[in-house]
Amino acid sequence: MNDIIENEVESKKFHKENFPEDVEAEIVSELETINDVVRYVTSYLIENNVYLGHGTESYWDEALYLVLCLINLDPPGDPETMNAKLTDREKRNIARALTIRVRDRVPTAYLTNRAWFCGIEFYVDERVIIPRSPIGELINNSFAPYLKKTPSRILDLCTGSGCIALACANKFNGDTTIDAVDISEDALDVCMRNIYNYGLEDVVIPIKSDLFDSLNEQDKYDLIVCNPPYVDAADMEDMPEEYHAEPELALAAGDDGLDLVKVILAEASYYLSDDGVIFVEVGNSRLALEEEFPEVQFNWVEFKNGGDGVFVMTYDDLIEYAPYFEQYRREE
Repeated sequence: MNDIIENEVESKKFHKENFPEDVEAEIVSELETINDVVRYVTSYLIENNVYLGHGTESYWDEALYLVLCLINLDPPGDPETMNAKLTDREKRNIARALTIRVRDRVPTAYLTNRAWFCGIEFYVDERVIIPRSPIGELINNSFAPYLKKTPSRILDLCTGSGCIALACANKFNGDTTIDAVDISEDALDVCMRNIYNYGLEDVVIPIKSDLFDSLNEQDKYDLIVCNPPYVDAADMEDMPEEYHAEPELALAAGDDGLDLVKVILAEASYYLSDDGVIFVEVGNSRLALEEEFPEVQFNWVEFKNGGDGVFVMTYDDLIEYAPYFEQYRREE
């Protein structure tokens, strides 16, 4: 069972007196099956207008996510088990998690400590952002047509939970080594937990570094993938409450959302092989990036499954546009 709910006795906010008795009483006394509880949770989420944006697109899917993960089943669930009866203990845990989800606007992934990316399950908690990126589509397609050969070395910059690094390891199946870099020790702890869960200690190497600072320029990468913080100050103010449950360090990137992206563009060429490519996600900061560098022809990836704001550049592109990026290179 997940860390938050099982450890409720250690924190006052999870004590029984902090939960509305009507929700727990209704779920425990009036509902029996998984289907019953999922239907109730769906209605409760709708009534309380919770925000969806961390892996689900409908309230029914959000309810399935919450309920099934808390009883150690995988969403979307097996239809044959949906009429199984729940124990009172299971129903109480679900009721209390539902209350936290609605009252405190805590994303479901943090309540269950489970999230999926590229079809792979990851452990997550409040030390990392919840995996969600259109880069997953690129990984599933082996970065075609941009990547011409299997990369021998990959850099996952701003790795967080390690989801991109581990998804790449799964896709390239032992043919590559991957450095997973983050400035946050807390994030790297989560990353290492996921690495160990899949026994990939020899393939994915976690490294504490402020972007490229702790890396060796002699060790070139064939592929750099980066989902850095890129939320500008205005968007940080306007984001739904659920996003404020995530670490600000992994989201906020200054007034224009480009604080880290500018540095990445200025320094990436020193770590990329001659035929290497880099993918960077900037999300809603795409317009700000184009306005910052009007002379640069960014190649924006077109996704079939939704999502945007990811550009790709080759080593040659970085060299060509280096004069525009150079001012953002940090002192060595």
